[in-house]
Amino acid sequence: MRTVLVTGPGGAGRTTAAAATAVSAARQGARTLLLSTDRGASLDTVLDGAAAAVPGLRAHRIDTQATFRADARDVQSRLGSLLDLLGAEPLDPEELTELPGADSLALLRALRESADGSAGWDVVVVDLPATPAALAALALPEQLRRYLARLVPVQRQAARALRPVLAQLAGVPMPAQWAYEAAERADRELAAAQAVVEAAGTTVRLVVEPGAAAADAIRTARTGLALFGHRLEAVVANRLLPDGSPDPWLADLSRAQHKELAALRAELAGTGTAVHELPHLGREPRGAADLTALAAVPPGPQAEPGPEAEGEGEGEPEREAERGAPLRRADDPWTVQDQLGAEGHFRWRLPLPGATREGLGLVRRGDELVIDAEGFRRILPLPSGLRRCTVSGAALRDGALDVRFAPDPDLWPR
Repeated sequence: MRTVLVTGPGGAGRTTAAAATAVSAARQGARTLLLSTDRGASLDTVLDGAAAAVPGLRAHRIDTQATFRADARDVQSRLGSLLDLLGAEPLDPEELTELPGADSLALLRALRESADGSAGWDVVVVDLPATPAALAALALPEQLRRYLARLVPVQRQAARALRPVLAQLAGVPMPAQWAYEAAERADRELAAAQAVVEAAGTTVRLVVEPGAAAADAIRTARTGLALFGHRLEAVVANRLLPDGSPDPWLADLSRAQHKELAALRAELAGTGTAVHELPHLGREPRGAADLTALAAVPPGPQAEPGPEAEGEGEGEPEREAERGAPLRRADDPWTVQDQLGAEGHFRWRLPLPGATREGLGLVRRGDELVIDAEGFRRILPLPSGLRRCTVSGAALRDGALDVRFAPDPDLWPR
């Protein structure tokens, strides 16, 4: 299955580009699901019946409120015995109003459910929020799983052996039981969502309208996407005006757009990120005909499985999805280079295209590395070999952060 995540600056036309991508994929014969996080009517306006007119296409707007209420009712039912013990009165369905962050959790659930084999989709196109909010939502599974592993660690669950005895004495399940079971269930669900986000068949399309502000938006977005390990498949240049307009103002605007587009192509040359052009139709796109006229390039074929998916590695993603374990990305560009013999250290190369020294921060914290880049933060567990080293230096060169690690004499085998 292919999952295409569509994001970009506010007002760039993300919903239109996502809808055009979904229509194009469906017309190629793929069973296509278009998911949208937009709470307004923009998706319905853009599609204007296209979901019914194009065979194989289905559109679904994620209902954040309904998802939150369903989850809240589920939590209450699971805590029924505890609520009775405390004399607490459960909340009525009419009282439940969504909390901050509920939209991100609803998105993750929709991604998880869309990847279920029984759903039968070949392509899932997701109309995400603007880039900062989209990255925050996509990073949530990894972050929450880290919090769970710290707050309810597996290695401290020896006391769980006493739960049946304590529960029998008290007459109700013990709080520790609810805590551990809730943490395990949450971790499984988060791991499933994280697996979709990090799958080999999941890519990102960044929608921009070429102009003065687009260059900075693209640079910042590329840094954030790279920091979180997302593969930027394409930049979609939207609302491009045709050349040769008799109107001087439109002609000037068209020249400026194409100048920015040429610079964008030059910047992305050799990076593996394509540039797709969507023309300005002279009106707001609506319906299957307009979306087809935009000729959005359909998603490519699913990535071929790497060596880890064959032979002895078969089933490894399931093992790595165990409680608190980080999931390995299918194509991880972050590599550790052994330069002990030549230079006396290891190098961990972290691609961060678009990052600047002013917007970069690096802190070693125990067995983790805290990286700040252009307003985004990610906490990475160190590879096992580097945990026995100290950070001896770091440099930002050619769009990548090189961190040097020197072996700690007290920890390194002699």
